[in-house]
Amino acid sequence: MINCRKISKGHAQGEVIVTKDSISFLGGVDPKTGVIIDSQHELYGKKISGKILVIPSGKGSTVGSYVIFQMAKNKTAPSAIISLKAEPIIATGAIMAEIPMVDQPDADILNILKEGDIVEVDAESGIIKIN
Repeated sequence: MINCRKISKGHAQGEVIVTKDSISFLGGVDPKTGVIIDSQHELYGKKISGKILVIPSGKGSTVGSYVIFQMAKNKTAPSAIISLKAEPIIATGAIMAEIPMVDQPDADILNILKEGDIVEVDAESGIIKIN
């Protein structure tokens, strides 16, 4: 179990998709498909829909919050977000979209978790469980 800070309440379990690159939802992710469209991003061409998205942080325009919200409406959003450091854009988007989100894990998740690992995010208790 990995302890972390609660950002947006909720609970999700699923497959992780991990990147060491910060992510911008505005211009970086297609809200209609959930695919990373930033050709410079490590996850370019990969779909984040329904996955536990593991990122160092977010970046970009404040409109990114609304892109996350739109993704939730389109059912293309990640099922949860784990960030090393939540910044206001992604945190606000996760809260608006009711996507469970945690940050400040007490372990080096970017090097512990690998794509395809199954984890449980309990953003009510601030715990990540690796299954």
